[in-house]
Parts: sequence; structure tokens; C-alpha cells
Amino acid sequence: MHLDKRVWFVLVLLALVAAFFALDLGQYLNLATIKSRQAELEAWRAGQPLVAGLLFFAGYVAVTALSLPGAAAMTLAAGAIFGLGWGLLIVSFASSIGATLAFLASRWLLGDWVQSRYGDRLAALNAGVAREGGFYLFTLRLVPVVPFFVINLAMGLTPIRPLTFYWVSQLGMLAGTLVYVNAGTQLARVDSLSGIVSPGLLGSLVLLGIFPLIAKKIVDMVKARKIFAKWPQPVRFDRNLVVIGGGSAGLVTAYIAAAIKAKVTLVEKHELGGDCLHTGCVPSKALIRSAKFLSHVQRAREFGMRGATADFDFAEVMERVQRVIKEIEPHDSVERYTGLGVDVAEGTARIVSPWEVDITHADGRTQRLTTRSIVIAAGARPFVPPIPGIEQVEVLTSDNVWNLRQRPERLVVLGGGPIGSELTQAFARLGCRATQVEMAPRLLMREDPEVSALVAERFAAEGIRVLVDHKAERVEVVDGEKQLVATHQGQDVRIPFDALLVAVGRVANLKGYGLEELGVTTGRTVEVNGYLQTNFPNIYAAGDVAGPYQFTHTAAHQAWYAAVNALFDPFKKFRADYRVIPWATFVEPEVARVGLNELEAREQGVPYEVTVYGLDDLDRAIADSEAHGFVKVLTVPGKDRILGATIVGEHAGDLLAEFVLAMKHGLGLNKILGTIHTYPTLAEANKFAAGNWKRAHAPEKLLAWVERFHAWRRG
Repeated sequence: MHLDKRVWFVLVLLALVAAFFALDLGQYLNLATIKSRQAELEAWRAGQPLVAGLLFFAGYVAVTALSLPGAAAMTLAAGAIFGLGWGLLIVSFASSIGATLAFLASRWLLGDWVQSRYGDRLAALNAGVAREGGFYLFTLRLVPVVPFFVINLAMGLTPIRPLTFYWVSQLGMLAGTLVYVNAGTQLARVDSLSGIVSPGLLGSLVLLGIFPLIAKKIVDMVKARKIFAKWPQPVRFDRNLVVIGGGSAGLVTAYIAAAIKAKVTLVEKHELGGDCLHTGCVPSKALIRSAKFLSHVQRAREFGMRGATADFDFAEVMERVQRVIKEIEPHDSVERYTGLGVDVAEGTARIVSPWEVDITHADGRTQRLTTRSIVIAAGARPFVPPIPGIEQVEVLTSDNVWNLRQRPERLVVLGGGPIGSELTQAFARLGCRATQVEMAPRLLMREDPEVSALVAERFAAEGIRVLVDHKAERVEVVDGEKQLVATHQGQDVRIPFDALLVAVGRVANLKGYGLEELGVTTGRTVEVNGYLQTNFPNIYAAGDVAGPYQFTHTAAHQAWYAAVNALFDPFKKFRADYRVIPWATFVEPEVARVGLNELEAREQGVPYEVTVYGLDDLDRAIADSEAHGFVKVLTVPGKDRILGATIVGEHAGDLLAEFVLAMKHGLGLNKILGTIHTYPTLAEANKFAAGNWKRAHAPEKLLAWVERFHAWRRG
């Protein structure tokens, strides 16, 4: 039978360790034995110095590589036999090489398994080790509290580079090695290993161990002082925090600050609620709901009706969208946040120094506030690409499309992402002849191909013209007719339109409030570290202006970290956690996802298994005439741990919550399978997907024996 190399390696290791204990070799690696044979060992070294040195070196490497007891006694023996200089040289290199061999063995045997099994939970640790692993290791090596063999094995499970592990180990263990080797030169005076390290010496090693961390803090402080050098810090501050931007990130940041009794000012130049309330999530979902009703009218026969019609006015539908906004608006109102303890300033803000913000209020009044920290939550805006000729027409975006009151007969939507797809379908259902143009080979490129195919199929069935692999080249007005000219397979394609809606992405709002003048580092977004700090340690950014995700719920998630870090650093701060980020595209069929899909898993080289449950089999979906779509779950091979889930179908965004919860708290598919789901509901789809995984991993050999058992019981 063929055995894996790892299995052979483990067997050899176990045999060597077993031989060590079976032959009682440990008796030669204790203080009493070494002291009793000191003269004999010194004579051996004097007679054959090279052989003695090489054999001792090899033995020390073997002991440390196998994590056997006795390294401390051997270090004393090195001092007694070879003296301080040669003893220190031999032990320093032998211990580092042995430790590195143990490190490599641990990584080879268990590294991949640990990362695949617990990679998401170890993400923050991995990032910290990749960034500052040398500091952490140096501290551990200098402080003789954690056993060195534990450090060797544990570090092998992290992403620290082997070369870094080696040289940091050699440098970090040098102080302790010197103490023991020096004690070995006076072996006759040493009564026990515990007596070598005095409380004073141990305290010195501890101080030496934390020196790298102290040094790093000092370096950070020096960098901060250099950054702040141009601007004198106020003696006292008017505010603990000033928040610029009243969207999701800004509102949550201000709310948290006020809830923990900080003095906070929130500045918004338009209306509280930001894009989500006024031009994004809320209006789009209100429009989609009206459009969905009309789609059900069109599908009347599917529900057992002979026919149905709906008399509607486009302008009234758009007015309903505004009524929905007005109804939700009090949740984000100035009155509400003022009542919560937030000082709300309606006006524009400009950062004039790391500690000062100028506010121009709506009534023209100006105010300068000093603040200990600032959070930038300025959001983003739709991106309009510089297509030649586009200035000849009025361009609609997700910002201004809500002003429409007259339905455009021919609507061209440029962009095949979530926003473009949602608005294309909604306006098509409201009677527009919609054409969607996307330069990529399919819609929703971040989703798996079969997801895109299902959406495209529904769009085609509803009469939407989808032109993928079409690159917009220019806009022309020919004899009064507006046309988008796109290229497809080298040929020009002319697409006439009455209205052009551009939905090709969003860009962060980086100008107009002092970032450039102050020197805050920006790229496509405000650049922040894992704590959401900019290059100015007291200035943070959250939400769309910071990325990496442009979701309302992610902005709110980041806001917690921005608020807490801004208010409590340098005493405590938290690294933002992006391990479990869900999102949904509210087309029909609805698309929702959390974690990895197959596309991303392949790109990242993550091993996975796929389990799929088709909603055409689900009782409730059949009863609702919505028997389309699927639940697809990616798991660790052979395990029920969830790497990601994609749901396509009715209420996919709602159904996804169970998988978000499971991934957040480390619950596998077996837990979902063991949970009672109400019948008949769409949520049963999650349980049935878990059931499909369970059937695929049924213990066939065990079941064969169980079958024999039942046959025996029948007689």
C-alpha cells in the first residue's frame, strides 16, 4: 500500500522520539550526568577537538529539531566542554538550525491543513505576522517564558518566511544562549537549571524582549511628530471627533461616538442619509418593487389568472420613490441625531490642519473647530467616462435618474454591473425599450458564469437587449437622433437612444475638503491601513471614500472601527475585519453572495468542493411559481466548513443571512442541516443544500456494515 510522504516522515519522527525514550537517552542530557562526567568530556574534546565539535553540533541540532528535552543541559555542557567562545558559536548555530528544521517540519506537515481549516479565523494573525513577524518572534525568543520548541512549531503554521525565522531566531536566542553557556564554564557551581536565571536577569531579558515593540512605538511616534511638525497641536480640543460626511459611514461613526459620550460634530453639505437614502439603495429598491409588481401582472397566467392589466403613470411611480425616501428620512434626520447627542452641522467642511476643521454653515456662518481626531466619510459619486461626444447629451446616472418624470422610450444603460443591471430591468419593466451595453464578455463579471447566464436569460425573456463584449467608443447626434457607437468584434454597432444611463462604477470623493492641501495620501480612494488610519495617525476614513467595498452595510461595519480607533488610540485599537462580507444584486432572479465563489477560489488557488441545490425542487418555490435558481456552497474538501455561498433566486438576499451567520461563527453545513427550518419556506433551500453535501459525504463503508447489522437483526 502506497503511503504519503508525510505519513512516512511522521513515522520516522515517532520512531526517533520513541527510541530516545526507550533507550533512556535523556539520562545523558541532565545536569547531574554532565557534572559527573565533566572531566571525561573535556578530555575527549582535548584529544579530538574537531570530531567533538562536529558530533556535539549534530547532537544539538537533532535534539532541537525533534523538540526533545535536554537542550538547556546541552547548552551548559557546551560551556563546560568548549569554553565561552566556541561553546557560544556551536550552540548559537546548532540551536537556530535545529529550530528552523522543526519550523519547516511543522509547516510541511500541518501548515496547509491549518490554513485551509482555520485560514479565515487566522486572517488577522497572518497579516500581522506577514507584516511584523520578525518583531513578534524576536520578542518571544528574548523572553524565556514560552518554551522554544513550542515557538518553533507554532511559527511553522504562520506565513513568516523561513529565512526571517532563522536569522531572527539566531539573534533573539543569543542573549539567553550566552547566559547558559557562560554558566556552563562554571559548571561546578551550578546546582540546578532554575538557579541560572535570577529574577534580575529574567527581568533584564524581558525588558530586552519588549524592546523591539517599544522601539516600534518610538519609531511610530517619531514618524507622527514628523508628519505633525508643521501644525502645532492645540492645548485643548473643542471636540473629540469631527466626522465629514453624513452617509452610512458618517452617521454610524457619529452615533457610536455620541453613545460613548464623546463630543462629536457631524458635517454634511447636502442631506443626512447620503447616497444610500437619497440616490442609491432606498430609491432603487422602491423602484424595483413597483417594477416587480408590473412583472407579476405580465405573468398573470402563471398564477392561474386568465389575464391582468395595470394602469400606471411613469411619473406617479417616480413620485412613489420620493415618498418612500421621505418616509425613511426621519431615521437619518438632523433631529434624530441631535437627540442622540451628535452636534450636526449642515454645511461644508475643510480640513485645515490635522487638528482643525473649518465649517461653512448653510447660513453662511463660518466656524473653526479643534478636534483630537477626524473621520473622513465623504462617500463616492457615479463615474462618467470621457467618451468622445458624451457632452452632447444629458447623461443620467444613479444620482439624477430619480428626477425623471417622463419615461424614455429608448433607454441605453452603459454598464453591466449590479447598479446597471438593477436599473436596466426596473426601467424595462416600466415600459422602456432597454438596451444594456457591457464591454466585458458577460453581465455581473464578479459572479460565477452560470449566475450571469441565469440573469441574462431572464433579461432576454423580458425583452431586454443585452450587448456584451461591446465597447462604447463615442456618442453621436445624427439628424437629431442620439446614438451610442460601440465596437463589437472590430465592427461599429450603432445604438439609438432617447436617454443614456451611465452605470460603470463609482469614484471616491477626494476633492474639495482639504485632503490635497494637507497631504493626506490618496489613490483611487483615501489610502488607509488596517485600522482605517490615513498617513496622519489621527485622521481616519471609512465607507466608499476608503473602500475596498462600496456597500452600505460595509460602510457601517467600518464605521465602528473608525469611531472606536479614533477615540481610544493609542490605548487600544482594532484592525478592521473583512472576513465575512455579504452582498446582493437586486435583479430578478436575485443574486446574493458571501465569501468565495468558484471564480475567486480558482484565482486564489483555494481548494474547494461545490454543493448545489436547485430551487426548481423546492416546494415553496414551486408554489410561488418562482422555481428557478440555486443555492451553491463552497466548502473545504472533505469538510463541512463553508468557504462561501451564492444564492440565485427569489429573496436570495434574505436567505443568505443564514450562511453569513454560519461563516461568522464557524458553523458548518452539519449545523445548518441539524437546524429545523419552517415548512414550506424558501429558507429550506439552505437545509437541502446542506443535505446534498451530507449525502455526498456519506460514510459508505460504515453504511455497508450497518446494512449487514440490520440484515442480521432480521434473522
